[in-house]
Amino acid sequence: MLKIDTSIEVRYQETDQMGVVYHGNYLVWFEIGRTKFIEALGFNYAEMEKSNIVSPVVDIQASYKKPIRYGDKPKIQTWLESYDGIRTVYGYQVLHEDGEIAVIGESKHVIVKKDSFRPLSLRKAFPKWHDAYMKALKGDS
Repeated sequence: MLKIDTSIEVRYQETDQMGVVYHGNYLVWFEIGRTKFIEALGFNYAEMEKSNIVSPVVDIQASYKKPIRYGDKPKIQTWLESYDGIRTVYGYQVLHEDGEIAVIGESKHVIVKKDSFRPLSLRKAFPKWHDAYMKALKGDS
């Protein structure tokens, strides 16, 4: 299984009064990791959107294990947890510099027509993207 690491700089405005990263910011970090994962496969959302197709989140989950603080240098590890041609589930780990897990999570997505929000098959709409996902699941990318 292909995993992509993305380094994050914790910005002061991402933290609360205790200097701990506010929990909602991890979801933004998941999106950063997901975008980098897709780019590592040679694709990007902007190209998809030019075809009037978007990929909304339909479910998201995060479990907080150990806080990240201002000044830390975490990384986001992103991979495909599952993919069936319609639904894509991305897995995430936010790791401290020493590799200790801070947050684990996943997000589920579908691709839809922007105007109708009707689901589409990634396999049919973007066959090269589909092939790359199948290879990433197997670790062949």
